[in-house]
Amino acid sequence: MAEYLASIFSAEKDKVNCAFYFKIGACRHGDRCSRLHNKPTFSQVCLHLKLYTRAVSDLEMQEHYDEFFLVFTEMEKYGEVEEMNLCDNLGDHLVGNVYVKFWREEDAEKTVLDLNNRWCNGQPIHSELSPVTDFREACCRQYEMGSCTRGGFCNFMHLKPISRELRRERYGRHRKRYRKSSSSKASLVRANDRRPHSSQSGFAPTHGHFPYK
Repeated sequence: MAEYLASIFSAEKDKVNCAFYFKIGACRHGDRCSRLHNKPTFSQVCLHLKLYTRAVSDLEMQEHYDEFFLVFTEMEKYGEVEEMNLCDNLGDHLVGNVYVKFWREEDAEKTVLDLNNRWCNGQPIHSELSPVTDFREACCRQYEMGSCTRGGFCNFMHLKPISRELRRERYGRHRKRYRKSSSSKASLVRANDRRPHSSQSGFAPTHGHFPYK
C-alpha cells in the first residue's frame, strides 16, 4: 500500500499535492501551503504531534531522550511496533513530533483513536495517521553525517538516535514477546487494563505525565 501511495504522490512531478507533507508528514507552511495536504485514512505510521519535550541542556539530552523512549512500551500495547522515531528539530512543524510505525495498519488506527482521548504532561495528545512511507527519505542526510548547516530549523527530520544499550533492549527483545501465544497476549492486556493509572503510567484518560520533569 505504501508503494502504491508513493506512485500517486511523486515527490517532484506532482504539482497539486504537497510532496513535502507526503514525505515527512509535516509542512512548514501548514494550512497556508499552496498545495494539498492529503491526510491518509489508513497507514502503518501514526504521528503524535509535539509529544516530546527537549531537555534543558545538551548534557541532559541523551538521558532525557532515553527516558522518554519508555513511550515505546506504551505503543506496544496497541500492537507490534516496527520502529519509533523522535524529531530533534526546532521548527514549529516538526518540534517534538513522535512517529510510530506499526507492522499493521489496524494497530496504528487503534493508537490514534485511543490517544486522542488521553493526556500527557498536562496537555491533550494530538495524534493522526501519517503519510510517511520511508523514514530514510524523510531524514536529513547531512544531519546524520553531522554536517547540516540549517541546524534544528532544517525542514527534513533530524532523528536523534537512542543509546546503543536502549536500542538493543527495545528492538532486540520486543519481538520475542510477540512470539507468545495469543492467550498469553490476552492475559497481559487484561492485566494492564486492570492496573490503575498513576503518575508513572505514562498516559491517562484525563490527565497524566511521564516519570520525569
